[in-house]
Amino acid sequence: MSTKNVGKNISSWGLISLGAGGTIGSSWIYTNSQFFREYGAGGEIFGMLTAAVLAILAALSFAELATIFVRSGGEVVYGYVAFGKPGALFAAWTLLGGYISSLGFYVTASGLLLARIWPQIAQGPGYTFAGMRISFLQLLIGVMITLGVYFLTYRGAKIASQVQIILLLGLVVLGLILMVVGFTKGSFHNFWPAFNAHQQPVPAIIRFVIPAMTFLTGWESVAALAEEAQMPAKKIGLIVIFSIVIAASYYIGVLLSSAWIWPWTKTAHLSMGTIDAFNHAGFPILGDLAFIIAFLGLMTGFLNLFSASSRLLFSLTRGNILPQWFAKVHPQYQTPYRATSLILFLVLAIGWMGKGALIYFLDIGGFLIALAWAFNTLCLMKIRQQYPDLKAGFRNRYLLLPFLGGLGALIVALVSLLPITKYSLAWPSEYVLLVLWALLGFAVYLGSLKRPLDVQELLGSDILSKLKKNSQQ
Repeated sequence: MSTKNVGKNISSWGLISLGAGGTIGSSWIYTNSQFFREYGAGGEIFGMLTAAVLAILAALSFAELATIFVRSGGEVVYGYVAFGKPGALFAAWTLLGGYISSLGFYVTASGLLLARIWPQIAQGPGYTFAGMRISFLQLLIGVMITLGVYFLTYRGAKIASQVQIILLLGLVVLGLILMVVGFTKGSFHNFWPAFNAHQQPVPAIIRFVIPAMTFLTGWESVAALAEEAQMPAKKIGLIVIFSIVIAASYYIGVLLSSAWIWPWTKTAHLSMGTIDAFNHAGFPILGDLAFIIAFLGLMTGFLNLFSASSRLLFSLTRGNILPQWFAKVHPQYQTPYRATSLILFLVLAIGWMGKGALIYFLDIGGFLIALAWAFNTLCLMKIRQQYPDLKAGFRNRYLLLPFLGGLGALIVALVSLLPITKYSLAWPSEYVLLVLWALLGFAVYLGSLKRPLDVQELLGSDILSKLKKNSQQ
């Protein structure tokens, strides 16, 4: 077997669990106190529904391209076919920026989350960075969890997806318990009216769409891991969409149940959102279950983004855009272990900074993810124009819907970038970090010019044959 070919080890359920479980994160379940306060329960819940529709529209381009180009790194391949080497690097750099930002945040977030149950974790020797104190024990816990995720990814997509299935099942079971109790023991009057008296519903809903779209990321990993999936190409495209539907339904169901069980206007003045809502409603055990959901969501996001990041990096190295030394596949586990190890290094390199500094990275990551969604739609349109006869397992009958999704994502990115709204990047720190990431990407591009592009390895013989055949028609 080639040293640059990964194994096909992910089942249908494994890919669904990586896509859906990786989209369901952690902080949403306890930050709804703040969001209820700012946007009302209606603003957050209906805003999440609106953002889910936009995400599905944006995902339509991923769904089609993933069934045409079944290749590790997904978006890197689409970017290259549409716009050459600059397109491949742009696609990878936007997604990697978002993913590594989140992964770095997870390093200390796990310790911070556990410290809410065992406060002694946050005590003892430590250090302060960017205004946030981090104990050495918190950092140690985060590093150990990171290493655990790394070894799962290193050992193979099959074992990583199997663990993810278990984590997702746990999330689903616990979420359903909260929903059943919330809707049977709670009251509609705790939820309605769903907005504060001074709020206009439509503006409140629209304002929450931007943060909601950051909650609805992670499903892109389905395209990045497509080459390792044991299933027909058409199913891969359906799983892209299905992952968003599962995650969005889960978000809305749990958030709505927390507004049903306890008046959301009171939850808005608490600190831990859904966790506190069930505690104050007289269901402390369910409050604990909500906390477990937060931790499981952190783990599913951690495992998913680690897997997807390593495949994006692997695709760049396989094509010699980054040195091919990193592209070697493990002879036993059939995983890109050197690319995976490089991701570990990058994550730990920023992870020690803690929440105080990494909140800046998360904001930039949200902007980069939205930009990646918009760019992928542009890739679909360019590829349709260049190769109109390419057959896809999942094909959009009309390009209007993915176009609207890409346009919506571009608007979100612009709203974040332009320093004129309350959702703009923080000046000057986040703009400086964004410029540094862009300059690093440009430096990588300049370095790649010194190495010959390995199109055969980047695309694979099947894709090259498809493109050649269609260009001759």
